[in-house]
Amino acid sequence: MPLVSDGEASVQTLYTGVSRGTESLVARGEVPESERERMRAPFQAGEFPFPVKYGYLNVGTVEHGPAALRGRTVFALFPHQSRFVVPADALHPVPDGVPPRRAVLAGAVETAVNVLWDAAPVIGDQVVVVGAGMIGCAIARVARGIPGSDVTLVDVDPARAIIAEALGVGFALASDDVPQADVVIEASGAGAGLQLALGIAPTDGEVIVASWYGSRPVSLELGADFHSRRIALRPNQVGAVAARRRGSRTTRNRLALALRLLEDPAYDALLSGTSSWRQLSEVTAALAEGTAGELCHTIDWTAE
Repeated sequence: MPLVSDGEASVQTLYTGVSRGTESLVARGEVPESERERMRAPFQAGEFPFPVKYGYLNVGTVEHGPAALRGRTVFALFPHQSRFVVPADALHPVPDGVPPRRAVLAGAVETAVNVLWDAAPVIGDQVVVVGAGMIGCAIARVARGIPGSDVTLVDVDPARAIIAEALGVGFALASDDVPQADVVIEASGAGAGLQLALGIAPTDGEVIVASWYGSRPVSLELGADFHSRRIALRPNQVGAVAARRRGSRTTRNRLALALRLLEDPAYDALLSGTSSWRQLSEVTAALAEGTAGELCHTIDWTAE
């Protein structure tokens, strides 16, 4: 049993989630050298490039620690590991109405909150999210809660229409004639998705870029009406609170908000397959090869 000092807590992991976009880049060694310090997971072990112990979607039960946390289900930005000890303030209590497996989506919903703080949609806006992966779907579901909003997910995979329906939002294929929108968010992880997002952004509008491409170059066509329509590209990264809320919110209360939002059972649509912890090396290999599932694959640490 790990030793626990004052101010620390030991956690037995129940589930971890695979953040496919980032963890695929890590597994392929595609974290740019200039970003290696910024892209460290909070409790990462080892140094980039791969192999490193990486991950940040961990849900477990507190075994030992402060009385207020003992026996509680908690979320932590900790890698894939069966048991661990961290400072107690690194743990975030999971609301009673959120099942442990769903709680691994806290990182995705926290990213969605941050993106929407930057995008700032308002009542009645037409919102288009390009890319129906885990992050894009989370953004779409959070945006759906804005009164009068009309939210559409765009993807190259027609099978994503089923997930969009479960999330209560519209769906369009990237090959369709997607109309211009008031708010455009790109979360596809593909240059073609970013190009499409530029085409549907409103004049004098902007595209919020939620994708992170690692060391891969992205080519864009910036001729035609790009300049005359004055389209802006604005990146969003969850490592810092969006500028519009940075003076009033912290990363801790942003994550607490994400966990409360996960009381919504619709987010279960983002949970795809699950594997025993014994298969973690196979899941990592699939990430490196690009054959892993595109939504949230979970690792079950309760399996014998």
